Amino acid sequence: MCLPISIQICYSTDINYICEIKKKKMNNEFAIVAKTLFGLEEILINELEQIGAKEITKSHRAVFYKGNNEILYKSNLLLRTAIRILKPIKSFEAKNEKELYAEIQKINWEDFMTVSNTFAIDGTTSGDIFTHSKYVSLLTKDAIVDKFRDKYNERPSVEIENPDIRINLHIKDTTCNISLDSSGSNLGKRGYKLRQVFAPLSEVLAAGMVLSTGWDGKLNFIDPMCGSGTIPIEAALIAKNIAPGSFRNFAFENWADFDKVLWNKLKTEAKNNITLLKCKIFGFDNDTEAISISKENAVRAGIADDIIFKKQDFLKPETQISESLIIMNPPYGERLMEDDEIIPFYKEIGDTLKLNYNGCDAWILSGNLRAIKFVGLKPSRKIPLFNGPIECRLNKFELYRGSKKG
Repeated sequence: MCLPISIQICYSTDINYICEIKKKKMNNEFAIVAKTLFGLEEILINELEQIGAKEITKSHRAVFYKGNNEILYKSNLLLRTAIRILKPIKSFEAKNEKELYAEIQKINWEDFMTVSNTFAIDGTTSGDIFTHSKYVSLLTKDAIVDKFRDKYNERPSVEIENPDIRINLHIKDTTCNISLDSSGSNLGKRGYKLRQVFAPLSEVLAAGMVLSTGWDGKLNFIDPMCGSGTIPIEAALIAKNIAPGSFRNFAFENWADFDKVLWNKLKTEAKNNITLLKCKIFGFDNDTEAISISKENAVRAGIADDIIFKKQDFLKPETQISESLIIMNPPYGERLMEDDEIIPFYKEIGDTLKLNYNGCDAWILSGNLRAIKFVGLKPSRKIPLFNGPIECRLNKFELYRGSKKG
């Protein structure tokens, strides 16, 4: 069964350096781009350093670096905070529709697809010249189809929902950059989360939150509002050093230069590097269905025995807890709770932490930047993040035993 190939066209002022060096493949190295979420760039840089990436450069929601096929494969298999891994192939300037069409036709699309492949175009534009993304997408589609028809008297078909090849077109002013997407689907789609509660947290954001705390995997870990179980599951994968890409396939597996021997070697190494859990991980929620969903997801992730999921109301704890790391993603007050309920709710969160979690560090992600101030504790750290389109803060609250002075 053939795996899909995805192609992405992206833009950035920083990506110019990629286009300058992409042909200079010393030691089979090439430019690579890892896309990520806002606020997780530094975490992603740390991950890239650990897998041996070179010439790492930070950008907005992306990190640029160099590597060979091994680094490209590792990026997909091992990176927890990357959304997708791109291999730039072309950059050009287009001042009008005619130039855009001509430049698209110059690309040797036969290197990436055949007439039997299906493809789709996702277009995004900014600037005064190209103002309609749907029209630009249609123009790009026509350029590709016409090139195949002129050369082979046949054409590949467009498939919107599940194409073999996906082309994302991003134009900023007159600059257009094209990359081969080695991941295929979003890397946040690990493959273990088939069911989820309303307003779920993405796997990439959950992993980024855990890594942002500096947790060493030895301190007990608690998510008292676990929902679909994403945060405790990602915590368990981190603590056991289980590769996040272990549960899925990737687009690069269908590339012409795919090295199956190397890929199998890397997967075997990742499997051999799995360690035993050195702490206890808990996921609590006051909703029975959420706990059921969390347990199912943990089974698919292969860590069902490593997480204790239990129905429990955070505001009515059964016991006092100390010396643990707490991460939670409470409701923000949008749809799930009314505005007049959210402030008292956050006050109760703070009171519960102060009374029952002495000696713990509590990290709270909230998209209600007003409500989180009513926790009644002074945050020692504030990390700006986005949960989808919602601007959030990941705040750290240190819950000292007794007084801070003592």
